[in-house]
Amino acid sequence: MRSAPPTPRTLMLLSLIMPVYNEGATLGRVLDRLGEVEMPVPWELVIVDDGSSDGATDGIDDSRIPSAQSVRVARNPRNLGKGAALRRGFALAEGDVIGIQDADLEYDPGEIPQLIAPILNGSAEIVFGSRQFGAHSAYSFWYLVGNRMLSLIASALFDRYITDAYTCYKFFTRDQYRQMRLTADGFEIEAELTGGLLHTGARVFEVPIGYRARSREEGKKIQARDGVVGILRLIRVRIRGW
Repeated sequence: MRSAPPTPRTLMLLSLIMPVYNEGATLGRVLDRLGEVEMPVPWELVIVDDGSSDGATDGIDDSRIPSAQSVRVARNPRNLGKGAALRRGFALAEGDVIGIQDADLEYDPGEIPQLIAPILNGSAEIVFGSRQFGAHSAYSFWYLVGNRMLSLIASALFDRYITDAYTCYKFFTRDQYRQMRLTADGFEIEAELTGGLLHTGARVFEVPIGYRARSREEGKKIQARDGVVGILRLIRVRIRGW
């Protein structure tokens, strides 16, 4: 007996959360690219400036991206970490679908429509963009190995197979967000988000995406210790719930 086809969701609002820390060199180009994308639903951008000292977000308002329903900027008084910035952005989001957009040029906003399509057509509640690493796109061999290891550990802990635990491009419904209790302040927010979304029991729909890793000189911030902290956070979410 065939299962019933998924029921498309009614017109929704997409909230994109963008943490920013001293990324003035790339932020403008990311905003330009976002403005060029034909989003399938109304959308808003919530930028959280995490204590930048380079004036990255100065002068940004609704007029910066006319196609967006709104562009809001929240500012932390000092650098609190990516997790703290994302949690503040999530709290400010008004959308039915929530996603993350970094302020660098590693991810192409042009891929967002295909990423949220499974949510909009009712096929999924969670979508991850799975990066297709190659010699031209990987930051380093050990970064790739670390990400694969984190993804394998997350898959084993929650019995849900995923290929890219630390992807920036995570999209989920507000209902899924409400089931999580996020507390991470640093890069371990990526592990906490992955673990939290897997912990809800919903399956993750993965969509292949392109990727261009930055170098240290271009602003790459993640360190080896962040991977260790991420593994511990995954284990914590699995054992304690949160």
